[in-house]
Amino acid sequence: MLGRLFGGASKIPSVNPREAWERLSTGSSKPVLIDVREPWEFQSGHAKGAKNIPLGMLGKRLAEIPRNREILLICQSGNRSMTAANFLQKQGITQVFNVTGGTAVWRMHGLPLEGGKR
Repeated sequence: MLGRLFGGASKIPSVNPREAWERLSTGSSKPVLIDVREPWEFQSGHAKGAKNIPLGMLGKRLAEIPRNREILLICQSGNRSMTAANFLQKQGITQVFNVTGGTAVWRMHGLPLEGGKR
């Protein structure tokens, strides 16, 4: 429903959590990982290095999102991050990627976490 509300028609490239971690760990032009979950969800445990900008705040915090780097978007399962990716693309931010499976799959793969229980 949120995807339809924000217009989920455009094609958003996806990466799985392992690919996201590899991109974050290598290369000179590091992507930015943005967790679009609510602050209480973020504090309960998030992907290492993620910045929290809740989905409902994206429009007000666009200035915090660089336009010259890849933006990796993550949530709990991949739905809110896809909505966020569509929204950012409509704002002219073109290098956006959805992290499929979100934090749940990130955690299942044993990738680095910060905050909350590991």
